[in-house]
Amino acid sequence: MAAPHATMRPLTRLKPLFRLSRAYKQQQRLLSTVAEPVQAWTPTPAALTKPRQPVKEIPTFQPPPSARKTCSDPIAAVTSSQLALLDPAGARTRLFSKKNPEAARVGDILLVRLRNGDPFAGVCLNIRRRGIDTGVLLRGQLTRVGVEMWYKVYSPNVEGIEVVQRREKRVRRARLYYMRKPKHDMGSVENIVRQYQRKRAALGTGGSKSKDAAKKNNTKRGRK
Repeated sequence: MAAPHATMRPLTRLKPLFRLSRAYKQQQRLLSTVAEPVQAWTPTPAALTKPRQPVKEIPTFQPPPSARKTCSDPIAAVTSSQLALLDPAGARTRLFSKKNPEAARVGDILLVRLRNGDPFAGVCLNIRRRGIDTGVLLRGQLTRVGVEMWYKVYSPNVEGIEVVQRREKRVRRARLYYMRKPKHDMGSVENIVRQYQRKRAALGTGGSKSKDAAKKNNTKRGRK
């Protein structure tokens, strides 16, 4: 085997020296870090520090009183107050109450008297119970033409509601819209209403006006 070149030998001898120098440098670093004195904390002078501004107090307000404590159900409260105003006696409420056995039902003939207008009579096709917005749908005839009218039960324009005739059999439906067909249409109910008014006048329930009119006619005849 060929001997190594003469120029390579000095380099091989310098390798252990480099290793020793590296280890010596690491020791110096460790000694320098350990031996360095720790600088004590010195507070900054008061002149350099900014004066602290006073803390602003955030105004706090108490929450408003809860409406649930004063009125847990506002809709029911408003409905009851309106009913007490529009129906103080509670007669119309009982007339269309489901708990009342003598209440008006679909299929009955009702007579609605108005303060501003002519009375209207017809068969009750539907009763819509919506609290203060309760209404009834009546079907009658005017000049041989079928007419349907919605009436609000608690309307100030409605003077009174009377049950002229009740249906013989109880209807199994809540809405009698099939009575619009010619096969089931009752037609005009004027004759039934006239008979009802004659009976009331004969019994004296509501015939005071007719009696007063009769007295006036008798006095006029006597003067003649």
